[in-house]
Amino acid sequence: MRYNFFPFKRRDDNPILTKDDIPYSCNTVFNAAACKVQGQYILVLRIENQTGISHLTLARSEDGYNFAIDQHPWVTPSADPQFEPYERYGIEDPRVTFLEGEYYITYTAFGPFGPRVGIAKTSDFISFERISLATEVDNKDAVLFPEKIGNSYVMLDRPAGLGKRQGSIWITYSPDLIHWGKARAILAPEPGWANSRLGACTPPIKTDKGWLTLYHGVRETAGGKLYRIGALLLDLEQPEIVIGYSPHFIFGPEEMYERIGDVPNVIFPCGLICENDGTIKMYYGAADTCIALAEAKLEDLLKICLENRRG
Repeated sequence: MRYNFFPFKRRDDNPILTKDDIPYSCNTVFNAAACKVQGQYILVLRIENQTGISHLTLARSEDGYNFAIDQHPWVTPSADPQFEPYERYGIEDPRVTFLEGEYYITYTAFGPFGPRVGIAKTSDFISFERISLATEVDNKDAVLFPEKIGNSYVMLDRPAGLGKRQGSIWITYSPDLIHWGKARAILAPEPGWANSRLGACTPPIKTDKGWLTLYHGVRETAGGKLYRIGALLLDLEQPEIVIGYSPHFIFGPEEMYERIGDVPNVIFPCGLICENDGTIKMYYGAADTCIALAEAKLEDLLKICLENRRG
């Protein structure tokens, strides 16, 4: 029996958050990280103000669908001389990974020298402790694995890929979340739906079949860039080994709120929550203008990857 090519189903009440839901003035809200803390759903929102600089604000929910947004920003660009030059133009596209009893947040630090990957942590979503700027420029789309592998922290990222340069998904290892190395490319753009660049979207989920993550693929078209989503399965003990991945996109822009916005034709998830019954909640930015939600079954995503094994 063939798998479901398009496993995600959109919420009927999408988008679930727009700038009108933010309790202070802003331009847009999009690309939110997601996690559950003692049964409560938390989104770490990327909010762009009217000057074009992004910061992070928290939204909270008891059911994962209806969110209350904090009255004030949670994290703004740092004034610390160690970080300020690299966050001067904004903090963007956070991802949250629960690791060693704390919540680690990867984000894009954007400044006059280009984008870098920042890593921070919190235990309570009150504090925000910056740990490192883990990469040089140009690098973004970083996600941390939720456990060490072989005594090393593990991260997927996307060096290069800006302008006309091709961008691939890479994996890299660290003893301390500060110094990173042993980097290698694991998935590159191919002709077709993702012919320009790829990037990891959501922190990996551990399953008995492997590490499952979603990634975005960008296609250059006559009408501009088109952002869509694929699924990727990595080996549990050697995550640089790709078990399988979707050779086709599994979710792409269709609705008006995904087609029209500050950056049209964009689907971009930064947050994924796997419920106990195997339901996957995917929180995604739509057209860089709002946040929407779609749901799928974990088993359907695994089938796509396993039926398209590499090698």
